[in-house]
Amino acid sequence: MPELVRQELVNVEVAFRAFGFQESDDAAVPVPFGENFQWGVFLQGHERRLDLFSAGHTHTAAVEVRVWTASPPPAKRSWDEHGEVDFETTTGELAVWTMTLGRSAQVIRLGRREWWRVRVGCTGREEVARVTRRDGVAYGVERYVIDFWPKA
Repeated sequence: MPELVRQELVNVEVAFRAFGFQESDDAAVPVPFGENFQWGVFLQGHERRLDLFSAGHTHTAAVEVRVWTASPPPAKRSWDEHGEVDFETTTGELAVWTMTLGRSAQVIRLGRREWWRVRVGCTGREEVARVTRRDGVAYGVERYVIDFWPKA
């Protein structure tokens, strides 16, 4: 039975519909966040980096990061978008990156250096697209749940 080891809530300042997580040791990331970003692709895995494509241009997304001992149970909610990728970390820590801020001060602690399986689900996409078109900025409308567990 998988055990939830860590749970963290972060607010991410999204700009140009993009944000991501990458290895906290920037020197270990061959292609840093922003480069080779694929417009319109919800979840993109790169070497030691994850890119996310948001439905809203400029807003603050609510992100829940959960670290598990094994594959977590499937979500009991339906997602607007979801996906899975593999991710390797050499430090056990990920930095949050955005298109305008670059590296933020936020760090996600996975706790171990290894290969992880990552599942991302998102809700509020239609609403954040509507609000950012109408008002310019939205707060907490688009919500992400990101699960990490050791890759078997």
